[in-house]
Amino acid sequence: MDHATGLSRRAVLLAAACAGAGVATDASAAPSAGALLPVSMATHIHGPFSEGLASYAAHLEQARKHKVDVVWWTDHDFRIAAAGHRQAVHFDGASEPEHGLGWTWKQHLAGKPRGHAADFVASPHSPRDGTGKALRLSATGGGTLRMEGIAWNAMANACVADTTLTLDVLPEQLAGGSLTLEIQLSNQPGKGVLRLRYDIGGATLVTRKADKAVGTVTRPVKAGVWQSLTFDLCDDIAALWPDITAGDNALTGLALEVRQARFVVDRLTFDRARRAGQAGEQLRAEVIAAVAKRYPDVTQFRALEASMVRHLNWFGGDLTFPPFPSPPLRDNDPDLTGSMVRRLHAHGGLVCWNHPMDVAKRDELAKLIVTRGALGADLVEIGRDPVEDLLWVYDVAARNCVFFTALGSSDDHDATDWAANEDHFVSHVWSPSKSRADLLRALSAGAAWFTDLVSFRGALDLRVGGVSYMGAVLVGAAPVKVDVTATKLPKGAKLEVVTGKLGSGLSPSTKITADTSVLLQPGTYVRSQVRLKNGTLAGVSNPLWLLAKAPSTPIPVARRRALPY
Repeated sequence: MDHATGLSRRAVLLAAACAGAGVATDASAAPSAGALLPVSMATHIHGPFSEGLASYAAHLEQARKHKVDVVWWTDHDFRIAAAGHRQAVHFDGASEPEHGLGWTWKQHLAGKPRGHAADFVASPHSPRDGTGKALRLSATGGGTLRMEGIAWNAMANACVADTTLTLDVLPEQLAGGSLTLEIQLSNQPGKGVLRLRYDIGGATLVTRKADKAVGTVTRPVKAGVWQSLTFDLCDDIAALWPDITAGDNALTGLALEVRQARFVVDRLTFDRARRAGQAGEQLRAEVIAAVAKRYPDVTQFRALEASMVRHLNWFGGDLTFPPFPSPPLRDNDPDLTGSMVRRLHAHGGLVCWNHPMDVAKRDELAKLIVTRGALGADLVEIGRDPVEDLLWVYDVAARNCVFFTALGSSDDHDATDWAANEDHFVSHVWSPSKSRADLLRALSAGAAWFTDLVSFRGALDLRVGGVSYMGAVLVGAAPVKVDVTATKLPKGAKLEVVTGKLGSGLSPSTKITADTSVLLQPGTYVRSQVRLKNGTLAGVSNPLWLLAKAPSTPIPVARRRALPY
């Protein structure tokens, strides 16, 4: 380590190589820009196997609305497997940890009940639940008492495709009232966030009725005796809303309500039958395939977000889950993240470093990327908040010849409105098709740019002799003429051409011009960006590098290119 600059020996060698002189590499030229398609992709999207409100269908409606060609489903790995997720609630108190992870009950009143109570009692309690306590709920008059269950870090949230619940109940006083178990589900197109309500004790027959986003199932019970009720969520969702894929829902909220009755409740269990080993990923594949039949116009691929380190999206490969710690707590140690990148690479595909500034400030991140080679990641999310800081980091990386592909991100968990999401960037690649293999090759080669979902959806490119060279690394002693292109620029927007000098240093060495015909000198790189009339950054291309001589660290194979003349 060079302690004066904070640069590693590797970084210094790379910088020296960038600044020297030499000969061209030997690689085949890419197809012309006309033979490639501009393919738009949502590369960070969470469905019902994550913790938010989104269904796959709601995201696909957004993809249709915003004309996005490809969606990569990047659900959290440990949530797909339901690793460490809540197994049971025993009603032993208002706060009840399980394996060190919390669960709390929060009380609410609706209307104006004349009397109400929520007491954790030692007796009676369910004979199926050992020696713990139970919860007695009562409400009289014109209102309801509601108890909302809240799991730490949404650790009760999980896709319901394989889920049944059980609840032990003792109806002490019915008096025409009922106990309701309410399950909040996912956001569905044209319906909103579904709610599944089980009214217990208010009827003599099992009935089902849907009223838009609210589905009600009545469940009869006997007064004065403990009984164990099982709730098959998928069966009831399918019966209530036959026009949706039942498994395309998550359990995103749970509450108990009592009105005009007194109940004792105990032993709430979550039975997820298909999560052991890789079973959760197979279950997710089945749900995605079922939903995809309704959206043949949107290309979809399974990916996942490795979440127990600094978050990493994994595209391609066999999607074998890494081991999960117990309890599943994230560790941001860079060494662990680098180790996870190597593990994922060993199973194939590309790895993206997600939201890299969530645990690092701008200068700290730049130093980490330069000295540690972006922890081995192939891709890094640069198009997201704070985009100007992340772009500053990207120019530091480009200056030091740290080669990775910059992506844009939405990281959307709710699928209510992609355009209104805090981050709403979409990634694009130049690719001969929308096949997974072609898209991965384009990403690996850096033939990518990102744009704001709403304000700019044009195509960016860097061309040499009419051929697309964005993302490429050239080696040669002579300057190279580069044409910087952009389409569909919004009114008043500017296409800015950014050139930077290669070398060591933890700050950018760039200048911006409006000249779209660049004579790229050895030891420099070029990229482009689109800035709106109001100054907002709306699109960024990946760079093209011209090295004066071959570096000591090999250029990634996918980026090695020869000049077309």
